[in-house]
Amino acid sequence: MKAVVMNGIGGTDMMEFVDLPDPVATPGHVVVEVAAAGVNFMDIGVRQGMAWTDRPNPKILGVEGAGRIVALGDGVDDFAIGDRVAWVYAPGSYASHVLISADALVRLPGTIDDQTAASVMMQGLTASHFATDFYSVQPGDTALVHAAAGGVGLLLTQIIRLRGGMVIGRVSSTDKVEIAKAVGASHVIVDMEGTFANEVLHLTGGQGVSVVYDGSGPKTFQGSLAALRRSGTFCWYGPVLGGPGPLDIMSLPKSIKIGYATFFDHISTPDLLRARSRQLFRWIEDGSLKLHVGGTYPLSDAARAHADMESRGTTGKLLLAP
Repeated sequence: MKAVVMNGIGGTDMMEFVDLPDPVATPGHVVVEVAAAGVNFMDIGVRQGMAWTDRPNPKILGVEGAGRIVALGDGVDDFAIGDRVAWVYAPGSYASHVLISADALVRLPGTIDDQTAASVMMQGLTASHFATDFYSVQPGDTALVHAAAGGVGLLLTQIIRLRGGMVIGRVSSTDKVEIAKAVGASHVIVDMEGTFANEVLHLTGGQGVSVVYDGSGPKTFQGSLAALRRSGTFCWYGPVLGGPGPLDIMSLPKSIKIGYATFFDHISTPDLLRARSRQLFRWIEDGSLKLHVGGTYPLSDAARAHADMESRGTTGKLLLAP
């Protein structure tokens, strides 16, 4: 099979497109022929040594994708060869074939194609978690969504709107404004320096927003605090750009609530994974949730996909096509 491995911690020069033996189905697992793999900031974090440090190099990158089952291991009764499936977390997904636990799979309806499924699993489930479990958006709430033209931001904006909330988006350049507005952001702030808080307060009549979703790193942390209303909620996510450093809890202003959100808590069992995924698929089927694919790359060009994502110049979801 073809695969993209990392040979060491570092830049995209550590990534290599290689030939490897095909995986063999083991008990409780299946082998999937990958039709599309999602590119995520998590993958960049792995390459930079922030995760999977217990796995020896070279190791295959990637965790998300969609494809067709080509082999079944003993004890797998819920799936059959030929079934179309998707997954949000299966290490080794930057490959033409991947070995996956059957418990990690979601069966795809005929209305959802492979590219759509690979685009929505991680970022869609992440956005679903943020707007439901972590902070249950209610009608009348106003949310500040950082990186509003990115993959998570575009889906999060739509889910917030579906739940009756209003979105103020923040983007890094003017060319991203219309993309964020097209999915429902009522206002979009262009800001690279972390000086957005005054504009947020102006737009909310000085009250601040109900919730901030911030995965943009330390530069935006203080501004996000300032943009919240009294008793507002701060959803911090995304480890790749780093955290804000040590916090003195008694210094937090306005009785705010702050936490670090991870999508695994939204899908902690196979039943929850499948139920949450079915909801995303239903929203796509009825037109409530629209996906924006910012680029599809050959698997052999995975390093270029990483470089483009790190440049912060991309929008929406990036995919690899084995």
